[in-house]
Amino acid sequence: MSRSGQDPNEPEGFDERELIDAEFESMVAGLSLDESAPTTYLDELDAIDQSNRFTPQTPPKTSLRSTFKDAIKAIKKWRGGDSSDGDGAVI
Repeated sequence: MSRSGQDPNEPEGFDERELIDAEFESMVAGLSLDESAPTTYLDELDAIDQSNRFTPQTPPKTSLRSTFKDAIKAIKKWRGGDSSDGDGAVI
């Protein structure tokens, strides 16, 4: 019995659908549905994202007195015009 459109050199009962099913079964046989991996791809992406974040340094704590001294010194420097230019830029 020969099917229409089938190559006469191929064995009887061999069709394209069986070939596709056999290839699919061979691919599926190699897959594992075990989800016991400790991390997933999305977890790895989150870890990379976390490592690329900027964490600013915390400045050392100063007393109220030293803060006022620094402010007064800055105001005097600003009003006094220590720079010959006046804009404070130095090359």
